[in-house]
Amino acid sequence: MHFTVEDLSSVKKKIHVEIPEEVVAREVEAAFNRLKKKAKIKGFRPGKAPRAVLERQYRKDVYEDVVSQLVRDHYWEAVKKSECRVLGTPEIDAPEFEGKGSFGFDAVVEVSPEIGEIDYKAINLKKSRYKVDDEQIETQLKILQRNMARFEAIQEDRPVAEDDHVVVDFEGFENSAPCPDVKKTEGFPIKLGTSRIHKQFDDGLVGMKVGETRNIEVNFEDDYFNKNLAGHTVEFRTTLKEIRQEVLLEINDSFAAELGKYDNLDGLKKDIAANLERGFKNRNEQEMSQQIFAELARRTSFELPEVLVEYELGKFFQEAEKTAVYNKVSMEQLGLTRESIGDKYRPHAEDQVKRQLIINQLLDQLQLELNDEELDAGMKEVAEAYDRKVEELKKYYEENPQHLAGLKRNLLEKKAISLIIENSTIEEVEAGAPLQAESD
Repeated sequence: MHFTVEDLSSVKKKIHVEIPEEVVAREVEAAFNRLKKKAKIKGFRPGKAPRAVLERQYRKDVYEDVVSQLVRDHYWEAVKKSECRVLGTPEIDAPEFEGKGSFGFDAVVEVSPEIGEIDYKAINLKKSRYKVDDEQIETQLKILQRNMARFEAIQEDRPVAEDDHVVVDFEGFENSAPCPDVKKTEGFPIKLGTSRIHKQFDDGLVGMKVGETRNIEVNFEDDYFNKNLAGHTVEFRTTLKEIRQEVLLEINDSFAAELGKYDNLDGLKKDIAANLERGFKNRNEQEMSQQIFAELARRTSFELPEVLVEYELGKFFQEAEKTAVYNKVSMEQLGLTRESIGDKYRPHAEDQVKRQLIINQLLDQLQLELNDEELDAGMKEVAEAYDRKVEELKKYYEENPQHLAGLKRNLLEKKAISLIIENSTIEEVEAGAPLQAESD
């Protein structure tokens, strides 16, 4: 086999493979021998049909199989010998086989870019000065209080007012016929003012009393997120079931005990403070990491393989699909397609790919390794973040080696970031100040 590699760009190559006639002939012979053993030809016993008969009936199929086999075997051999770091699936251009002679084909592939050594030293970083105070703790307590609120039906005989919490039954009609996109729904909770369905629906509920039924007309805008309703006028036949009031628990020792892991309010406050400290530490790490990679990207120039960008865009599309399923709507109703998501998120995908390629180069360049203590510390940190026991987490990683590899990768990345920070100058600034790394 002979091959050549043509540079189409810094990240795209054309590998031309030429397979000698004798190799091709052996493959053709082997293919017909395999066929001869299993082919059922009228007038011949199994395995006794002449080659000429087999060729008349099966030549096209055999030649297609031969081409597929030759491409599979020799493509990977060429890739290995060329030492190309191939990404994704190749684009194969193989001509129709004529039955004799040598055979050649082209494979267009994308490869990892050659980045070269990265200059990671002498970066001026800015670190936000975060501090936990009583006001932040009180804010978190109020969030917990709101999350633990109960909703009880009011006994007062009064009409619905703005900002009320209500429960309604409804069914949609369009031109007096049931609307398939607003099916009969019972026990639907809604807070007026949130426009969960539409502002006109919220407005139409104001003044209703429990047990009352009212027809509420809603004119959906042309750009309404549900494309099946956009531009339509739907009449909601609505019955008010309840007006609810939000009941907040008093923030005290009993409130803390409701959470199941605190003896008193002081214990809860200490836990909140510790969580805030961890959050600020993580935020500092993220902010400095963003500054570092922005500066390294500025210092480093290379072309991005499209296959990696498309892979990242696929993740955005999958997340959009999950969101659609969760909200019980289709991607079409949301007006989302792979193309529209690609247009919107391509810059984010390109940034993510560039970051991953830079960190790959850094890890190769720095030759960092994890020792047992660092791995144990990393597992402990993950266990605390997810409120799990370390022994339980270790067992999970033993049973899921691919996730353990991901953990090690993240820890090595953090180690690389720490090394870069050690070789940088850090200036503390007030929280909220602009953050941008600079070179010396």
